[in-house]
Amino acid sequence: MTFYADTRAERDKWILAHRPGRNSLNPLQPYAFFVEEECLASGEIVPVATLLLTNRECPWRCLMCDLWKNTLAETVPGGSIPAQIDYALERLPPARQIKLYNSGSFFDTRAIPPQDYPAILNRVASFERVIVECHPALVGENCFRFKEQLTGRLEVAMGLETVHPQILERLNKRMTTDQFAAAASLLREHDIDLRVFILVKPPFMRKEEALDWAERSLDFAFDCGATAATLIPTRAGNGAMEELASIGEFSPPRLATLEAAVTYGLALNRGRVFADLWGVSPTAACSQCYENRIARLRAVNLRQLILESVFCPHCGDED
Repeated sequence: MTFYADTRAERDKWILAHRPGRNSLNPLQPYAFFVEEECLASGEIVPVATLLLTNRECPWRCLMCDLWKNTLAETVPGGSIPAQIDYALERLPPARQIKLYNSGSFFDTRAIPPQDYPAILNRVASFERVIVECHPALVGENCFRFKEQLTGRLEVAMGLETVHPQILERLNKRMTTDQFAAAASLLREHDIDLRVFILVKPPFMRKEEALDWAERSLDFAFDCGATAATLIPTRAGNGAMEELASIGEFSPPRLATLEAAVTYGLALNRGRVFADLWGVSPTAACSQCYENRIARLRAVNLRQLILESVFCPHCGDED
């Protein structure tokens, strides 16, 4: 099959057919962990322990996803997730908040066994905020019970990706914006904070449209009650995206598009806006200005302020 499929079942097959191999992982260790600084809504900068947990692959086959490369084919044995948290926290400096990211949905019972919830809750009891990921379809009773037993505050990060209806459908996320809004409403009803992930220039989108749809997606996220939005420059690296690139259906966004989207989001003054700088290719800008512009975005992330643009006399590019 050369071109991307039209039906959901065919899309799953197409995406799987273009995958390279997954990485070999230890179910008793997170595949990555680190402490990062993040700006709170108050403006205070705090250390956040970020754990990338090893667990079963997400049941959804999203077109752009490369996170499956660090997942397992089977559910981890009971006690594995608490052991992973122990492994990371024993090796990390102190932090005030913790992200338990698992390359899928924390409330997917085949990824994070519910019988491990009490042990997980015990290990995160000292953190003032716990941030987890979840597909909107899995925002339900497990989420609400976990929140009720949590010492700190719960924040759920959900991938909106884009509000472009046709492209959202083709991403194979099996979610509509109405379903996203309904899940966000449930989180608000249960006093759970919402963080939203938004793709900048997803596949099938022309570069001239990328900023406009990023801005519309930010508007929608904040309309849904998001307290924070992370803008993710869409990247290759999962096989499927390379295939789309080869037929002209995908190219990464320019750094200027990401900069402009962050500026727009911050100017709304409706919540925090972060630029995800992991894996941003140096080809997104010219070699003369790339490092300075990435440094500016890091400062914007930390200060949550619109800082002076970096003008490049070589390429003329600025946000």
